Amino acid sequence: MGDAAPFDIELSEGPTFGRAVWGAAEDGTRLRIGFWVPEDARATILLFPGRTEYLEKYGRVARDLTAAGYAVAAIDWRGQGHSDRLIEDARLGYVMTFSDYQQDVDALAAAVDREGLPGPRYLIAHSMGGCIGLRAMIEGLAIERTVFSAPMWGIWVPNRMRPAAATLPWLAKRLRQELRVVPGTQPTNYVSDTGFEENMLTTDRDHYDYLGRQALAHPAFALGGPTYHWLSEARKEMKALYREPRPKTPVLTFLGTEEEIVHPGAIRRMHEDWPSARLEIVESAKHELMMEAPAIRARFMEEALAFLGG
Repeated sequence: MGDAAPFDIELSEGPTFGRAVWGAAEDGTRLRIGFWVPEDARATILLFPGRTEYLEKYGRVARDLTAAGYAVAAIDWRGQGHSDRLIEDARLGYVMTFSDYQQDVDALAAAVDREGLPGPRYLIAHSMGGCIGLRAMIEGLAIERTVFSAPMWGIWVPNRMRPAAATLPWLAKRLRQELRVVPGTQPTNYVSDTGFEENMLTTDRDHYDYLGRQALAHPAFALGGPTYHWLSEARKEMKALYREPRPKTPVLTFLGTEEEIVHPGAIRRMHEDWPSARLEIVESAKHELMMEAPAIRARFMEEALAFLGG
């Protein structure tokens, strides 16, 4: 069991038994790992968050999953949450290469083993966590089933911007500007900067206010828009994933019809030759399917839990 790490139970609005510990990746990066373990848990869900996210954001999700009898283990990826920020400007969510996130996956899996959490083990992965999670599955992460929520297997870019999106990261590197945020984003917190009516995350005012309270209470969690470097590394990894054989692990993927952050076409293409995977389209849902309007969120939880239960 690792040393205790800070965790804001009240702000998370999750189970009162939530807690966090410090872990470490192979390269020495310090990572915050969270656990919600109910009595008599019958299995364990590994929860892979997206870019900009942190443990407290998933308190309500953990409340639902633990009520269904699952232990939950999650992580602050390197460069976000309370885990080590790797460059001076902590708002940029820096990672040298996407393969580094697999060290974080290994650290989470090792922490779950140390805690003695019960098997079988499952995976729920959201957005960037879906990119990291698919790579982890390919490399042999020991899980029985996976649920993907709006996985980042492509990034949504308007048609008029696609030529620039392909060339600007290369140009930024040549000009030593690769740590600048990409056009159309800011180096500040999206939720704090964006009104509910304009947001691309959720149609649910209650959940958007929930995220706003967390942003106000813990400004250190804030990450700005992606940098050219991050975008370049993400594109390399997403292209590489398409060349890999699809895992045989049973998979259920959810995608909202109002998705504007990850690329819906990329998610559909990934499923074209994946016999063990099923894609569910959710009407009227935006990016945060686990933090959507009550009916959408209830559908996600009901179908995901039924799927994980086999």
